[in-house]
Amino acid sequence: QVQLVESGGGLVQPGGSLRLSCAASGSIFKIDSMGWYRQVPGKQRELVATSSGGSTDYADSVEGRFTISRDNDKNTVYLEMNSLKLEDTAAYYCTAIVGTAPGIARYRYWGQGTRVTVSS
Repeated sequence: QVQLVESGGGLVQPGGSLRLSCAASGSIFKIDSMGWYRQVPGKQRELVATSSGGSTDYADSVEGRFTISRDNDKNTVYLEMNSLKLEDTAAYYCTAIVGTAPGIARYRYWGQGTRVTVSS
């Protein structure tokens, strides 16, 4: 019903920047929130940043370095990542809580992920 497609991942040196994008498409009535999680092998997927109702939240590890933003007209969320560290290396997953019709339960959807590698 709903698809999320991430882009913008790649290889970057420590201290560098990347901008991730995630576009939602499909049967979208309302998007309550959009955000980003990341996951490395052997660890639980963790919250990076979310945007909901005009409010944003960040993981402590990225606060001050990452910025989440949304273009509601395009159903797109962005993650501007600055001052990247080796520890930021992960698969980054876009997520959104989407209602597909009025009065219908909302569900969380996930993108397939985009790889970010921070290496010298």
